Amino acid sequence: MDVNVLGIIAGFLTSVSMIPQLVKVIKEKNVEDISLVMLLVLISGLSLWVWYGIKKDELPIILSNGFAVLVNVSLLICYFIYNKKK
Repeated sequence: MDVNVLGIIAGFLTSVSMIPQLVKVIKEKNVEDISLVMLLVLISGLSLWVWYGIKKDELPIILSNGFAVLVNVSLLICYFIYNKKK
C-alpha cells in the first residue's frame, strides 16, 4: 500500500471519529459527560499537527487535522452553549 494512501485513510478515520459525539450533543443538547480539559488539550494537539503539516508541506496531515480541529471546535462551542453547570 502506498504510504500516502495509508496516511490519508488514517487521517480520515481520525478526523471523523468525533462526529458521532458532536451529532449526539447537538441532538440531546447535553454536554454533561464531555470533558472541557480533554477538548482543550485535543484541539491544542490537533492545531500543532496542522502547524507541523504546514512546516513539512504534508497536505494529508494539514487536511485531516484541520478538519478535526473544526469538528472539535464545534464540539467546544456546543459545550459552552449547552453547559448547565454555569
